[in-house]
Amino acid sequence: MTQFYIDINADVGEGVGNEAKLMPLISSCNIACGGHAGDLRSMTTIVKLAKLQNVKIGAHPSFPDKLNFGRVIMKLSDAHLFDSLKSQIESLQSVLSNEEDVKLNHIKPHGALYNLAAKDETTSKVIIDVIKSLSLPIKLYAPYNSILSNLGIQQNIEVVFEAFADRNYNDDLSLVSRENSNAILHKNDVVLSHVLGIVKQGKVTSINGVEVLIKANTICVHGDTENALGILDYLNTNLIRNGIKII
Repeated sequence: MTQFYIDINADVGEGVGNEAKLMPLISSCNIACGGHAGDLRSMTTIVKLAKLQNVKIGAHPSFPDKLNFGRVIMKLSDAHLFDSLKSQIESLQSVLSNEEDVKLNHIKPHGALYNLAAKDETTSKVIIDVIKSLSLPIKLYAPYNSILSNLGIQQNIEVVFEAFADRNYNDDLSLVSRENSNAILHKNDVVLSHVLGIVKQGKVTSINGVEVLIKANTICVHGDTENALGILDYLNTNLIRNGIKII
């Protein structure tokens, strides 16, 4: 049997409070750092949990909009967005500096920022400029064949292609809007089939029944998805049975 490998990540520090149970089931995490959720206290708690479970740590910056949980596009100047994102990431870095043998592994934009950057070059350039300004070998979690991932590769940033275990896709590989009742996948067996197709076949079936080519090095399960813990536990057991090693 061919051996496949996948990272499993989750967005954390968003007020759900299930991080202690999530950490043993994931291999990387994306910590909210003040834009849409989170503060120094929550970041500190989650960094310690991640360190305890040897989970890779990423920053999860957002439009600075806690009111809308970062899920609404904000019209900001490039300079304003740059400063906000860098400030958020540096807040997490200040927490990491207090822990031994812990480093920032990656950056993954959140919500509306993530979706906009996937198709908007101006927004993508701001994110790339922020990463380059940090002068550290930090990875970028981004959608396959998106403007953000393509620009990151062009700028010699290590891009980790991300797909979503608990979300349905449109034909263009954009995520189905959360306003659609079919946007989120909840059932364990459906999620597993979805992930197996992505990892082993490099394909995802869109909400319209179209098979679309996709690549993924990391799979996300949202921490606030209903039954997130059950989904992760099921994936941990059944991915291994299907020849996929979690790394």
